[in-house]
Amino acid sequence: MNILFLGDVVGKPGREAVAAKLPAFKRFQAIDFCIANGENSADGDGITAASAEVLFAAGVDVLTGGNHSFKHREAYDFLNEAPYVLRPANYSPDVPGKGLCVFDMGSHGVAVINLAGASFMEPCDNPFRAADKLIASLDPFVRTVIVDFHAETTGEKRALAEYLAGRVSAVIGTHTHVQTADERVLEGGTAFISDAGMCGPVDSVLGVKKEQAIEFMLNRIPVRFAVAEGETVVSGVIIRVDEKTGKAESIERVQLAV
Repeated sequence: MNILFLGDVVGKPGREAVAAKLPAFKRFQAIDFCIANGENSADGDGITAASAEVLFAAGVDVLTGGNHSFKHREAYDFLNEAPYVLRPANYSPDVPGKGLCVFDMGSHGVAVINLAGASFMEPCDNPFRAADKLIASLDPFVRTVIVDFHAETTGEKRALAEYLAGRVSAVIGTHTHVQTADERVLEGGTAFISDAGMCGPVDSVLGVKKEQAIEFMLNRIPVRFAVAEGETVVSGVIIRVDEKTGKAESIERVQLAV
């Protein structure tokens, strides 16, 4: 089974880039299942029903989230009701949404788990312990398990991947918007990369206008960030998984210029 995981989709340019490239790319690469991190997919970051609909229409099957998932209050009901839109599972149980979903592929199920890092991020429960509980809750019908670990540090991401090695199909890092070059299949058949990258404007600072990012870092006063314009890129990874065992066979970086 070929699984495509797309990094953080940033605003309208990111949505349009995915819509432009994903349908043909899925056919060309025989992609069976597609996940994208959508926590910045709305205009002004966050996620909304409208931004999610663009990505689902383009061919995304599951949208994961992160620390910006709750930016738009009008999305709270949507997070509760949408079956294939996630937010980190190790947030408070009182916040909207859920951190685990299972997609029925017919012969087997694919589980997607969304977790947030504990280092240099908003307070949350221990992601390692949360992962243990979620994996233990899965039905044997579910053999493929993909974890989106939305975290700041590469060390925490690699540590979680090693902790889960042999128990999940992949641990894919998101949040930092820069695709890393450390992709590999760990012992036990778990694919890993520290960050899948970003779907959004190339001439930017993590997707926002570079002038605004520089102003903030020079003066340290609040700046209203806006998504940059111009050339865009679609970044992610293709994970090939043995659907009978749930073990990853390979992981390959993808960057598509739009």
